[in-house]
Amino acid sequence: MERPVGRITRGTTNVNRLRRIDRWIAAQPVLRRAEDPVVVDLGYGASATTTLELRDRLATVRPDVRVVGIEIDPERVRIAAVAARDGVEFRLGGFETPLPGGRRATIIRALNVLRQYDASEVAAAWATMRARLQPDGLLVEGTCDEIGRVASWVGLSPAGPETFTISLRLASLEAPSIVAERLPKALIHRNVPGESIHDLLRDLDRLWATHAPLGVYGPTQRWMAVVASLREEGRSVLGTRARWRLGELTLPWASVAPGP
Repeated sequence: MERPVGRITRGTTNVNRLRRIDRWIAAQPVLRRAEDPVVVDLGYGASATTTLELRDRLATVRPDVRVVGIEIDPERVRIAAVAARDGVEFRLGGFETPLPGGRRATIIRALNVLRQYDASEVAAAWATMRARLQPDGLLVEGTCDEIGRVASWVGLSPAGPETFTISLRLASLEAPSIVAERLPKALIHRNVPGESIHDLLRDLDRLWATHAPLGVYGPTQRWMAVVASLREEGRSVLGTRARWRLGELTLPWASVAPGP
């Protein structure tokens, strides 16, 4: 076996930490239509928790889904392998995403992995993982806080980045820009004046303040008004009202992509 591509991460993991990302993945059409539904949890960390949770959540829409946890640390693989069960296995590897029989992944989830890399390394890591996708596959790469209340991620096809999503727990939200601390590595250092991601977070905070009176009806109504206002101001908001009610906002990658 060739040496895995990447470096060992801190391995932090918690129960339900990735639930927001999981439920977004479960709603993606590629999972439902895949002939060979293989989903990779890349860099799952010090325990098998997030991989097992991913399998349980995706199995509600694809009972035949197979989830493969991949870690670059042999000891983490050894520990997680004890928890392997029907539909879940664990393998040694890195960004090259080794799968049995030369299979390719329907979806690769890489959360809180590139956060520990330099921004200059992102493009190469993305390219390596994208090359391991099925023709219409999906790479989900991003970051979340320790308890899964604030998250953001990029959705990439084999051709490159397509979407950007933020997901926030609305009940305790003071300002949408809290996600600035949990932006994907490709964007976190671009949250400065003149960059598109900075403009987005500024507009979200402005609209969150504008619609503060709707807070009497609950944070969900306030957030829905924020999303509606974004659309009225000309932003290409993707998804459905059902997704927005969860505290999600998805935009085309082009609308937040870093400048030259």
